[in-house]
Amino acid sequence: MTYGEKILNYYRSLALPQNLPEGVEVLFPFAEEEVSGILEAFYTKYFSDNGRRTFLIGINPGRFGGGATGIPFTDPIRLLEELGIPNSFDPKQELSSRFIYQMINAIGGPEIFYKNFYFTSVSPLGFVKDGRNLNYYDIPALQQALEAYIVDEMRKQLAFGANPVAFSLGMGKNIEYIKKLNAKYQLFEEIIPLPHPRWVMQYRLKRLDEFIGEYVDKLRPQIKQ
Repeated sequence: MTYGEKILNYYRSLALPQNLPEGVEVLFPFAEEEVSGILEAFYTKYFSDNGRRTFLIGINPGRFGGGATGIPFTDPIRLLEELGIPNSFDPKQELSSRFIYQMINAIGGPEIFYKNFYFTSVSPLGFVKDGRNLNYYDIPALQQALEAYIVDEMRKQLAFGANPVAFSLGMGKNIEYIKKLNAKYQLFEEIIPLPHPRWVMQYRLKRLDEFIGEYVDKLRPQIKQ
C-alpha cells in the first residue's frame, strides 16, 4: 500500500470528535463527493510511493483552506493554479495557503516538497463558532475535550511513515501544546517551531522573503530525495 493509499483510507474512516463545548461546530469536508475526488487526485499524484515524510503540524484547518478543499493549507485557488486540480469551490484565498505555496515553490515545487513532507494539524478537523474560525486552543474546554482524539488521530498518521523530527507551524500556543503532548505521549524525537504562515502574512508581510527563507533553511535538511 502506498503512502497516498494509507492517507486516503485514513480520511475515509476519520471520525468526528465528541463532547465538544456548546456552540462549537466541526468542519468536515470529507463527506462531500467533490472533496473525495480531490483527495484521490492529490494523494495519488504526490504520494504514490512508500517513502517516509517529515510532518509539518498546523493548528487546525480553516474554513477557506483545508476545511473546504480537504487538503491542508491548500485553498481552492492554489488547488487549481499550483496543483492543477480543477474544482468548483468558491475561489476564496486563505492567507496561510498563499504563504505555503510560495514556500513550496522556493523549495523546488510541489513534487519535491510532497515527496518529503506531509501536512497535518494538531486536530485533523477544523472548528467554527458563530461563523468564525476557531483554534483548538481558543476555548480551554475544547482543548481539554480534544486531547484523547488528537493523540489517537496523530498516532494513526504516524503509522503512514514519519521521520523522528517534526515541525510546528506556530511558535506560540501551538508549539507549546505540541511539546506538552509530546512529553506525555512520545510522538516525535524533536519538534522544531516555525512562524505560523497566517501570522507572517497578516503582521509581517514586508518580511515575507525573510520568513520563506527561514522555512527553506530549516526544512531543506529534511529533503532526502
